[in-house]
Amino acid sequence: MTVLRRFRTGSPAGHRHRPWPSCRHCCGLALDLGSARTRAWIAGRGLILDVPTITFPGAGAVYPIQRGAIVDVPGTARMLDRLLSHRLPRLTRPLVVLTAPVLDGPAYRERARTAVEVLRPRAVLTVPAARAIALAANADLSLPLLVVDVGAHLTEVVLLLDGLVFDARRTALGTADLAGAGTTAEISEAITTMITSMLRQDRTSLTAEALTRGALLAGGGALRPDLTHRLIGGTHAPLRAVPAPHTAAIRGAAKFLRAAHGHPSAGGTSPPGPGPRFR
Repeated sequence: MTVLRRFRTGSPAGHRHRPWPSCRHCCGLALDLGSARTRAWIAGRGLILDVPTITFPGAGAVYPIQRGAIVDVPGTARMLDRLLSHRLPRLTRPLVVLTAPVLDGPAYRERARTAVEVLRPRAVLTVPAARAIALAANADLSLPLLVVDVGAHLTEVVLLLDGLVFDARRTALGTADLAGAGTTAEISEAITTMITSMLRQDRTSLTAEALTRGALLAGGGALRPDLTHRLIGGTHAPLRAVPAPHTAAIRGAAKFLRAAHGHPSAGGTSPPGPGPRFR
């Protein structure tokens, strides 16, 4: 099931009843830490950051997130401190909503939590990127939905049911590989293979139903007509590109942030544990 995990709390209880940005105790931050781009959304200000995911510990550049995995936690923390600390209101501790690859699980969330601590959050909630994309697209989550997220270095195919992850596949291929030896044919074939595998292993009709309705296409790959054309031919099914697909995950995370603002886990009233489940 989709779980939004609470890592840290401690904000004034009254903040839940005041909307952003009028609540002086509150600061909300949505983060999408991609292998190629880092994006941030601040409540009341919108999308304020869309920059390469890169840090400079010495003479050269270092990429702390690779193929959807945080490989350098201190480097990620330094990057977030450099990019965001001066942009957050003083004397506030932000509520953070962080997108996460569906299949990275606890390891990614723990590394992300450690890196985000540099911003002194009062709570950190994680949301699967596929669900954030669906929210950004205003998709009907009451029906099975297939999300194809083609990023720069990672591609995920996720089946959502009632907004929760039902099945998922991933491949370490993305649009950045097209600058080297990779081709759109390889990416398309990998996606088609993942969808075929999901269809074969699904003992229900949910994957087939979602595919018939049309898969939701997001990420930078959705901006490439050559890839979209190949996918339509390979799956023999319609595709629906999300508007502004490269920023869909961060916009969906912003929607989660607005909803989470009034939840008890954001105000320090939840009991210890993994946190609340948001449907």
